Amino acid sequence: MRHTEIKKLLSANLTCIASIILTTLIPSLFLRNFSVLGTHLIWLCICSASVGTVNIILHFILKPNSSMKRSSVAHKVAKFIRCCVYFFASCILFHGIIVLYGAPLIESVLETFLFAVLLSTFTTLHCLCLLGPNFQVWLRVFTKNGAMSIWDNNLQITTMCSMVGAWFGAFPIPLDWDRPWQDGISL
Repeated sequence: MRHTEIKKLLSANLTCIASIILTTLIPSLFLRNFSVLGTHLIWLCICSASVGTVNIILHFILKPNSSMKRSSVAHKVAKFIRCCVYFFASCILFHGIIVLYGAPLIESVLETFLFAVLLSTFTTLHCLCLLGPNFQVWLRVFTKNGAMSIWDNNLQITTMCSMVGAWFGAFPIPLDWDRPWQDGISL
């Protein structure tokens, strides 16, 4: 049982990694003058859409936390709508946090919001796929010693690494290196 879960988890993680790599390589075949740095807004959209799609498809294929109870269509629709609301709320929350950490409020709204969507895709969507829209389960997983399965451990690691990686990626941005005091040149 544990060996098959590890294989499922490995295949899911490798598929997600492959989707991120492919979002960097494939658009250059179809879009003229595409580069991640030059057309970063298009890449943010493509990456968010592909990683989100891959996460949802993997959830339906692998069924990591399948429950034995059957639920009605109305319950599934209500759960889907709650997941969409939670995802949108997490995008707004991440956008606010990014602005509070120093991103421009008005000048780069689209870039900041798309980055928030990407961060929500790597964190919140993964949680919604595995745990559903139940905050009690989320609290159990993200508290000390709360992970009960290998999927919960993976969820903890990927969520925390995504958030720390976003912070480390944005950390050197204030260092413009275009100020005289940053070059070591005294006035």
